Amino acid sequence: MRCPFCGSENTGVKDSRPAEDNTAVRRRRGCDNCGGRFTTFERVQLREVTVLKRDGKRTLFDRDKLSRSVTIALRKRPVEPEKIDQLVSGIARELEATGDAEITSKDIGQMVMERLREVDPVGYVRYASVYKDFGDPKDFAAFIEDSALDE
Repeated sequence: MRCPFCGSENTGVKDSRPAEDNTAVRRRRGCDNCGGRFTTFERVQLREVTVLKRDGKRTLFDRDKLSRSVTIALRKRPVEPEKIDQLVSGIARELEATGDAEITSKDIGQMVMERLREVDPVGYVRYASVYKDFGDPKDFAAFIEDSALDE
């Protein structure tokens, strides 16, 4: 593993432990060259999934991008980082297990929306505002009314 600080390939594992409900391995690493310390995660990847975007472009599924978007939706909300990791890992596992080599960004967005609705209603609405491209405050009110979040 290359050191992110100095670029040296002379690094070693200092500690390993299970993470994300035993679906990943967290490794603390140290660089023998500069002394820098960093963390890596090792996960099982069943297959590569291609995402078909709205504009017709195709890209590989990026777990980190999904994690960033969910984290942004839940910023300053009372949701533990572990819960976010579980949510993202669950979606990634479901995508890989479908057997489909290609999935639309719309389908991924729907999966995220369903899970966010269960985790945090404010994060759900925040994500929806970007996903559904709200352009007016009335869009928020209509979405909340249609979603019946108060139930």
